[in-house]
Amino acid sequence: MIPVIETRNLVKQFRVADGFLGRRPKRLMAVDRVSLHVRRGETLGLVGESGSGKSTVGNCILRLLRANSGSVLFKGQDILPLSESDFRKFRGKLQVVFQDPQSSLDPRMTVQKIVGYPLRLQQGVNGEALEERVMDVLRDVGLRREHRGRYPHEFSGGQRQRIGIARALITGPEFIVFDEPTSALDVSVQAQILNLIDGLQKKQGYTYLFISHDLAVVRHISTRIAVMYLGSIVEAAPKERFFKNPCHPYTRALIASVPRPDPMNRQNLAVLSGDVPSPLHVPPGCRFHPRCPEVMDICRKEPPPHVEVGPDHWVDCHLYP
Repeated sequence: MIPVIETRNLVKQFRVADGFLGRRPKRLMAVDRVSLHVRRGETLGLVGESGSGKSTVGNCILRLLRANSGSVLFKGQDILPLSESDFRKFRGKLQVVFQDPQSSLDPRMTVQKIVGYPLRLQQGVNGEALEERVMDVLRDVGLRREHRGRYPHEFSGGQRQRIGIARALITGPEFIVFDEPTSALDVSVQAQILNLIDGLQKKQGYTYLFISHDLAVVRHISTRIAVMYLGSIVEAAPKERFFKNPCHPYTRALIASVPRPDPMNRQNLAVLSGDVPSPLHVPPGCRFHPRCPEVMDICRKEPPPHVEVGPDHWVDCHLYP
């Protein structure tokens, strides 16, 4: 089966000023040869520390950022080389829900305009047809008819995120990027939004890329999980195998650092030594080796191999030749 979304050796660099008055520009490697795929109806959870490149991957897939090289295939067709006019027919099929519902909604527009604008812009729908479609998606996300004429500041954070989800759904997408959609919300509201996202997928068969730094959230929502570190994916596996048999030392440290809400089962939380290296100065060999508790001499010299250690379970590590 052809994945809904597939990336092949995706690379994104940023020019960064350095030196006196920024006269020596450098290249920051935000995404380094990332390859992943998301099948129809599943959720790929993309996790990692802040600055690992998770959101940049999502933005490159959606062409909100222009990748330097590599491919992004939507149902087998590479969409990166397309002109803006040719890509327009794909825009409605690829949508995003942003992290902060406060800043991602125009405060001067009513809910009716915010949610309906993508459909009017991309498909030319107007009048009663547009109003009916807006009401349908608002109902799907748990909002009511009287909410249509209100402005974003009149809603709570959870309600604003529901508006953002409705805006993403209005065009009938096949693939949605959720960029840390619950990180700005209270814990109780997080659960409501996650249940909403999960319920919509079961009802409509949507395909998700769910970006988060919270493994507990990703465990609840994902079908498969991929871990990023310093711009690269170091491990990817189905959810059950990921938590039952993590292979990369970084993955094991991430899982061990999640506290268990059980006072009768105390644990020593894992703490990695050192800091994440700067993406301007990526370490040679395995980029995790300065912090790895199982580092070997080869890790400091050679990039790790890409090894399949189980069914659909891949890891980049010298521990698995």
